[in-house]
Amino acid sequence: AFAKIMNVDKDPDVAGFRVTHAYKWGSRDIKSCTDRYEKNTALLKEAGVTMTDSIAELLANVDCVLLETCDGRPHLAQAREIFRSGKPCYVDKPIAADLADTLKILDEAKATGQKVFSASSLRYTKAVKEAVAGKYGRIAAVDTFAPGNFEPTHSDYYWYAIHGADPLFAIFGTGCEEVTCVAGDGVDVIVGRWRDGRLGTLRVFAKNGGYGGAVINEDKELFSLGGYEGYKVLLVEILGYFRTGVEPIPPDELRE
Repeated sequence: AFAKIMNVDKDPDVAGFRVTHAYKWGSRDIKSCTDRYEKNTALLKEAGVTMTDSIAELLANVDCVLLETCDGRPHLAQAREIFRSGKPCYVDKPIAADLADTLKILDEAKATGQKVFSASSLRYTKAVKEAVAGKYGRIAAVDTFAPGNFEPTHSDYYWYAIHGADPLFAIFGTGCEEVTCVAGDGVDVIVGRWRDGRLGTLRVFAKNGGYGGAVINEDKELFSLGGYEGYKVLLVEILGYFRTGVEPIPPDELRE
């Protein structure tokens, strides 16, 4: 999707960037990942992308790195190799397969002076950005939803629930002090309590449930957060980060 926007569509909002090289192998055993290789490799080649035999070869030919392996398990090892190159890196979801590897990635980035950006495109939808900017007034509550699509090799909510968690933290920011979960029939409800007493909820559906949510302001007015708006909204943020070196999400918020 990123290669299409930059190389094929040549969207003016992403001028100055193009995908030049790609490395194929991430997961070798998650079917939803491996089933994509043949099709996606062909699409990359059509977009003028050169396939490399290793990450080292890739790093020798690029200025910035999109770590797009859909399997979070190799991310720590792949990120370490990228960090050693000193090149800016965006890590797509899931940032890792579990909390332990996630914290190692963030800690090692800090220790090596590298910066890391990882986000869902749902964080940058029009309504979420309006809520963050204060258009709806002070937000009293946020309720989001996302599909679980649980992957047995990953911690339960690491596979797709980020698409509901990211808008929630974009709007409320840091300060979530307590998290509880209620398992239902086909949907889990995760409740976060922020230090100022506000509650944020995330509903994770066991199967595809779409993406979206709503916010309620202090005047008890409800506003929809809309749904998925494509990858361009995220890509613009990634490329801005590559240009400036400033992470769109502060490290403490990304960690939380």
